[in-house]
Amino acid sequence: MTQAPTDSEGRTLLELPEAATCGMGLAVHARNAPDRLAIDAPGGRRTFAELNARANQLARGLRKRGLAAGDAVALLCSNRVEFVEALVASQRAGLRLTPINFHLTGNEVGYIVENCEAKAFLADAGYAEACHAAAKQAPAATERLAIGGAIPDFEPYDELFADEDASDLTDPALGTSMLYTSGTTGRPKGVYRRKQPAGGSLNAPLVQTAAFRPGEDVSLVTGPLYHAAPLAINLAFPLAAGVGSVVMGKWDAEETLRLIEKHRITHSHLVPTMFHRILQLPEETRARYDTSSLRWAIHGAAPCPVHVKQEMIDWLGPVLYEYYAATEGGGFFIDSHEWLKRPGSVGQLDPERMTVKLLGDDGEPATDGEIGTVYFGAPEVGRFEYFKAPEKTESAYRGDFFTMGDMGRIDAEGYLFLTGRSAELIISGGVNIYPAEVDDVLLQHPAVGDVATIGVPDDEWGEQVKAVVLPAAGIAPDDTLANELMAFCRERLAHYKCPRSVDFAMELPRLDSGKIQRRKVRERYASER
Repeated sequence: MTQAPTDSEGRTLLELPEAATCGMGLAVHARNAPDRLAIDAPGGRRTFAELNARANQLARGLRKRGLAAGDAVALLCSNRVEFVEALVASQRAGLRLTPINFHLTGNEVGYIVENCEAKAFLADAGYAEACHAAAKQAPAATERLAIGGAIPDFEPYDELFADEDASDLTDPALGTSMLYTSGTTGRPKGVYRRKQPAGGSLNAPLVQTAAFRPGEDVSLVTGPLYHAAPLAINLAFPLAAGVGSVVMGKWDAEETLRLIEKHRITHSHLVPTMFHRILQLPEETRARYDTSSLRWAIHGAAPCPVHVKQEMIDWLGPVLYEYYAATEGGGFFIDSHEWLKRPGSVGQLDPERMTVKLLGDDGEPATDGEIGTVYFGAPEVGRFEYFKAPEKTESAYRGDFFTMGDMGRIDAEGYLFLTGRSAELIISGGVNIYPAEVDDVLLQHPAVGDVATIGVPDDEWGEQVKAVVLPAAGIAPDDTLANELMAFCRERLAHYKCPRSVDFAMELPRLDSGKIQRRKVRERYASER
């Protein structure tokens, strides 16, 4: 296992954010292994030496255009090689980088570019219309650069590289990232830290279990790089260790297996919906590909149904690792062996790495396996705040603890089991029902491709349980299937938890993290009522 180099204060990989070590450590790997592959992505391939040189040129080009340490850069880019160049350049030029979800509308993008106080806006020409509209809302972003094509009122990205020195910066400054969370209501929120904390509570188990072997290992990036987990765990983390990454432009179940075999992929980050769709491939399709090189498949970002994870372990072996964290913080971790002893857990509380408490609705600690809202202890240095939103920051904290709104229970041995989110809770007849539990059961039915269980208004019960189902490929939805699914639930769940009705949909809104957007599903029924 290779340790990332130390910074000027002597801090190592375990003590720095993954993205920062990516920007700092890449220069060392470029000197030690210049010809080793760093990135294979849409838009090009880069060795460590080539990526390092391009990052240096970009950093100098941005500085020449007036950007200084502490300034903000907005980046809306698909999973292209230029995304990685911008990440590394910002991290060694002292800039604050905000990656933006490329699925957003021009108005939504414009809000983030303006809100993050970007002085430069780097944008993918594949989203030219949205980016052009967004730029009009953010006049302070005077440096506008188009990647991979033309955007009105933007200059070509490659112009920044002309005549720029590719050697390492003589005065590097450690940059930061500020990502925006989607949230459950209202505008997205920038997760901002005035000072960077020491390495998070996840760093040690990640480093220990990944056990990178530079020169041998290869990582596969499956998710969008604007999202915190693929960016930090699946790209910056391997690069910091000197391990190259193959980057998927768009995720596909069979293509994932093909790339694992072709590149002898050893490490990857996935989300539970990817597991589910891979398992839905015909058995002969899965058997066609050699996945034996994979030894570290980490997942998180959304709860994983027990039966889905069990099937993945049965198929791939005990190579699955799970974390529970968010952009704001957190840090539970569990390997396959522990999980098989406690299916459904996201890990055991480790008081030496983190402090956690569960609070009931009355604000008192939940005890004896009771369900409560999960609160994490905030670090003394580097506490997050929501950028320019003090009221939202205040609502997330309770003293020295903060919450993302997740609910769960801790067993006698300290293992955490998540039950859902407080904003998604269904209350029917005064009884709490956790929709994720119903989803998990329905996903076991072969006719179900995806599902979102929600509570809909009911005059008698307050809310009643409804399952909105996306049928599996080739399945025709009808009343017979709806009744079959309700009966399927009644055989496996207490009746009060079971759907009183089943509707079918052509698609369901999910974030790229894998989280179902129940709010959007509920809004349809609220408006109809």
